[in-house]
Amino acid sequence: MTRAAVRDADGSRYRHHSLGFLAGAVIGTLAGLVGLGGAEFRLPVLVGAFRVPTLEAVILNKAISLVVVAAALFARSGTIPFDQVSQHGDVVLNLLAGSLAGAWWAAGHAMTMPRRWLNRIILVLLAGLAVLMLAEAGLGLHDTAAPLFEATAWQIVAGLLAGFGIGAVAALLGVAGGELLIPTIVLLYALDIKLVGSLSLAISLPTMLVGFARYSSAQAFSVLREERRLLLWMAAGSVVGVGLGGLLLGTVPAKSLTALLGLILLISAVKTFQHAD
Repeated sequence: MTRAAVRDADGSRYRHHSLGFLAGAVIGTLAGLVGLGGAEFRLPVLVGAFRVPTLEAVILNKAISLVVVAAALFARSGTIPFDQVSQHGDVVLNLLAGSLAGAWWAAGHAMTMPRRWLNRIILVLLAGLAVLMLAEAGLGLHDTAAPLFEATAWQIVAGLLAGFGIGAVAALLGVAGGELLIPTIVLLYALDIKLVGSLSLAISLPTMLVGFARYSSAQAFSVLREERRLLLWMAAGSVVGVGLGGLLLGTVPAKSLTALLGLILLISAVKTFQHAD
């Protein structure tokens, strides 16, 4: 009997229809207020609150992230048209060349490594993202007037290396990677922050599809069938939440909220993954 069937039988688990929607909506709203998709916050919730095993939670998180990113990219097309994004195709292709390779490599290793090591790596990565958010709140990492490298060759090399690392992180956490892509694009190319958000989504979508395809050969991929109701309800809640957060953008001090979310992410990551098997 599958894990989903057991939960169906005792009748206790399927309260998580509404709980999954609520969790997705709350996380999406808070993350949307600071311009994130919330996937880094969903992962500890999937493992800690819904008791989904780590690798299965990563795959489930990636499926939800795909829905959120596709919806966000479509929603932003009214403000940042696709032709404006295509004008910076060189930036997208530069980072994408690295991120696709990174996602494929990391997903392949995640499927074979011991769960204890996967938990430790995820803990370190989530803690790193939390520190990045805290630094962003304190230092304003999205503010730059000139690209890091003037020489195109150095810019391309830096983009490939950064893309590889971002793709690997995205595959290991099941996230879109926007929290890393946005400051990277601003730092390397010094583009307008509104445009950068759309470029980030254009890079994230194919990167996640590659990681998703790589995970499809894993036995853990069956979680999409076993937890399809949680997937659908949390994805719906996440889309609604991110949309609501986007509408409320600017109504609360972004730096204060970013710092608070960074602290919450750090605490939840440590509590969830420090002793997980």
